[in-house]
Amino acid sequence: MASLNDFAKGWAKERKPGIRERIKRAVKKEPPLRLRIVQAIHMLKVQSHRLEYMIAKLKERDQELFERVVEAQMEGDRLRAQVYANEVAEIRKVVKTLMMSQLALERVILRLETITSIGDAVAALAPVLGVVRELKSKLMGIVPEIALEISEVGEMLESLVIETGEYTAIASGGVGLTPEAKRILQEAAAIAEQKLREEFPALPVPATESTEEAKAENG
Repeated sequence: MASLNDFAKGWAKERKPGIRERIKRAVKKEPPLRLRIVQAIHMLKVQSHRLEYMIAKLKERDQELFERVVEAQMEGDRLRAQVYANEVAEIRKVVKTLMMSQLALERVILRLETITSIGDAVAALAPVLGVVRELKSKLMGIVPEIALEISEVGEMLESLVIETGEYTAIASGGVGLTPEAKRILQEAAAIAEQKLREEFPALPVPATESTEEAKAENG
């Protein structure tokens, strides 16, 4: 009579992975580098388009409020004009951040589109990861859903760096922005500032500081 050990050995030898298990293994297998870069580019383009849509809607709201500022000013109602002017100023702060973020995303996408090999990925992803982290931080308080999507892309790209064997302090977020990442963000901020001046008319009534801002500066 076969012993229990003999039975166990025979079972272990004969047992092969079923079709379901083989499918699971195939699904779990990571896609090649280029495919994941393409996925990241697509996800970032979707978020860029969402930012563009939000900017357009805020510009419409800004125009409505601007007209109310002018109307109140013409009627001699300075208090009402001031209230609307403050609302316009707040909208423009948000628009500036969204514009800067969209411009930075466009530069990140361009950089990702140049990656064709593992060697390219290691060199290109360090500044990209820095920009992505910074954008997540800036957008979290304004549009958290977009910030989280961008963060997901960052995690995907970070995993690529780990797989190349080049997992450095930059990949883990252990150091500050790289010079290239700073340049991307600074250029995006400068262009956003210029676009804001060109596309939004100057207020006839200067906006006043909010109570919270005044307290923060004085305290």
